[in-house]
Order: sequence, then structure tokens, then C-alpha cells
Amino acid sequence: MIIAIDGPAASGKGTLARRVAGAMDYAYLDTGLLYRATGAKVLALGLDPSDEDVAVGVAEKLGANDLDGQELRSEEVGNAASKVAAIPRVRAVLLDFQRNLASCPPGGKRGAVLDGRDIGTVVCPDAPIKFYLTASVEERANRRFKQLQEKNPAAIYERVLKELEERDARDSARDVAPLKMASDAIHIDTDRLNADAVFNAVMAHIRTHMGEND
Repeated sequence: MIIAIDGPAASGKGTLARRVAGAMDYAYLDTGLLYRATGAKVLALGLDPSDEDVAVGVAEKLGANDLDGQELRSEEVGNAASKVAAIPRVRAVLLDFQRNLASCPPGGKRGAVLDGRDIGTVVCPDAPIKFYLTASVEERANRRFKQLQEKNPAAIYERVLKELEERDARDSARDVAPLKMASDAIHIDTDRLNADAVFNAVMAHIRTHMGEND
């Protein structure tokens, strides 16, 4: 069983995917971490995340142990991730990593939950259960701003908003695997829903689907 959860940055898909994976005892992969780890390594080398050859070389050497670390959650790394994710060769390298985990979940798990921006459209287009989360860019910026303020009181909302708008534009306009909703995905607008409400709605659908296929 593969559950795909897509959506733009700060839409709540990561929080949801982790809870669903825990509730179902499935493997979980935040696919965005693959691009964040690649971007972080490029930045650590003092190089440009938009440099195709550099980004591809880093992606080819990426391992599971590179997906940990608080530095991967920084806005700087997030912007670098968006840049490397726009490179077709980088996406091709990381696609196998994602598909292998989805088809053969580690630890003997019966299924996998993957969240990202192209899981339902490119990575696992045949996934039987797909969700697409959205929220206004202002609401998403407010959520991200509150998260950042906990670590950095000097965070500026206007800057967070601008960076999210730029990331949305890059992710939606890229030629390969742009951010978009799969035609068979269930759309959930999280603007006025808290995390518990979203989780409960998603689990209700999953239980219905599983019942129908028992």
C-alpha cells in the first residue's frame, strides 16, 4: 500500500504524513529531505545550487544518513532545495531512491507514506490513495513564520512570505515534475482546519478505502 501526500511548502503535508505513517505502522519518507540534503551539501561546499553538474554529483552520493539534521529545515536550505529540484538530472537520480522505498518499505512494513510535490503525479502515479493539501500563501507564510520565530525571534514575516511566493513559482513552473495535483487525488484545503481535523478526515478516507478493498 502506498499513500501519496502532495502540496506546496507549509501546507501541512509533512505533519500529516508522519501521523498517518505512525497510525498505519507504515514506512515514511519526506521526499523533500532528499532535495534539502542535496541543497545543503552544495551550500556547504560553497557552490551554487543552480549549477547542474555540482548538484547532480552531490545527489548521486546521497545516503540515508544525510537526511538527518536540523540545518535541513532552514529557509536557506529550503530555497537551495527548490533550485536543485528544478534540475531534471537531479530529479532522475533521486527518483529511484523514492520508488525503491515505496515498493520495498524498510523494516518489513506493509506500506509506505511519501510526501512531496510530485508523489501522486510522477514518483508513484499508481498509488491507490492520494491527497493534495493546499492553503493560501498568506496562511502558509504565517505558519512558517511562527515556526521560525521559536528559533529566531528576528524572523520577518514579509521575508518568509516573499520566499514562499518565489518557491511556489519555481516549483509550479519547472519543466520536469512541476507542483500540481494528480487528477485522482483528494484535495484538502487546510486554511481553516487544524492538524487534528485534517488527520481525522484523511484517516476516515483511508479506512473507507481499505474496507472497500478487503
